[in-house]
Amino acid sequence: MPVVPSPIDRLGADPGRRRLLTALLGAPLLTSAGLAGCSDGADTSTQDGPVELSVFWWGGTKRAELTEKVLRLYSDRNPRVTFRVTWQGADGYYERLATQAAGGNVPDLIQIDDAVLTEYAQRQIILDLTDRVANHHLDLRSLPEGLIRSGTVQGRTMAVAGGQTHAAVVFNRDLLRDLKVPEPRAGMTWADYIAWAEQVTETSEGQVAGTVDASGDHRALWLWLRSQGGEFYRGNQLGFGADELIAWFELWQRARTARATPGAALVEQVDSRELNRQLVVTGMTAASFAWSHQLPELQRLTKAELGVVGLPGPPGAQWARASMYWAAFRGTRHPDTVTDVINFLTTNGEAGTVLGHERGLNPSLAVRRYTEGSITDPAQQRAAAFGASLADQLGPAPAPPSTGHARVRTLLVAAAESIRVKRAGTRAATSRFLSQANAALAA
Repeated sequence: MPVVPSPIDRLGADPGRRRLLTALLGAPLLTSAGLAGCSDGADTSTQDGPVELSVFWWGGTKRAELTEKVLRLYSDRNPRVTFRVTWQGADGYYERLATQAAGGNVPDLIQIDDAVLTEYAQRQIILDLTDRVANHHLDLRSLPEGLIRSGTVQGRTMAVAGGQTHAAVVFNRDLLRDLKVPEPRAGMTWADYIAWAEQVTETSEGQVAGTVDASGDHRALWLWLRSQGGEFYRGNQLGFGADELIAWFELWQRARTARATPGAALVEQVDSRELNRQLVVTGMTAASFAWSHQLPELQRLTKAELGVVGLPGPPGAQWARASMYWAAFRGTRHPDTVTDVINFLTTNGEAGTVLGHERGLNPSLAVRRYTEGSITDPAQQRAAAFGASLADQLGPAPAPPSTGHARVRTLLVAAAESIRVKRAGTRAATSRFLSQANAALAA
């Protein structure tokens, strides 16, 4: 079962997303109607003949190795079913999916994230799994309620979490030991965290900045808002206004003035989704913001020991967030088989042992218990321990982001960059962002 790594397309996710929608919406199967009342075709895989399923995901070589291995395990148990797999880096993933769609080769099983979940569901690009959950063909009873909710759109189960993750500060433990600076601690206030980062820069005599500038990081802004009782979204609209966003941008302006962050040119590297450009692994900062499930991959990119701790603010601002989802293409000829594979990937103990923490904490609580002690990779152990430390402190999960979320993320990055390089003042950049973001959400 060969892995075919596709070249990383540098055009970005948004054009690919649009091309994918254009390609898929041209197919007779798909309509512009809502989720309710849609029906899917019969599964030809109930016949005795062989079934080949195509699978597509983003990630590194380790993820490919483990995913291939677990798919082989499924085939060993179900000899009729084989897999044709494709994978690539995160950058350009949706562009590649659009190319496949244009060629009529949409994979049966795809990995997606919350930037597109609502849009793909509402446009009926992905298979509605609700009835299969109801009859336990897809058994989600061992998943945390918040994680189940994260895969639902308008009350319909449209995807299943491939793992659970949390926003985290990933820091260079070796560097801090050398500088004799304490590690960042859980529950720090944002002001305390920036003061800590300033101390790192000062102690290193400017050789290393304390932290990445997270002013354009939507997950950091989201947790900052939740720590104050706010939300990023409320329904199909932004959950914050100009005053909150100006306060957020000014927080990071103070951090830049205090030299807690590196220069703007370096920060722009982080706006790429490629982990090898994260400043904590290139040695330019003592800490970066990441998802906790990315720790093992980040650790493979540096010889320094990396540690992980929650973002500043109360742990209750976090929630049981899906690191990514498994979703089935609505036009698959084998919906029951694809559903069974999703069930295997997310709730089978042996599969969970193989996958480890590569996509985050296993979505199933039962599988987490089954695999306890089987993870031997130190970085995966640290990531798993971090996730477990938050288990009893998490807040309620918000609904999946609205259609337009991917565009909103891009606009936030652009607004933050315009302030950093002084192309625009804080108020002007905030006003422009709010206008464009609201338009994107209303489209």
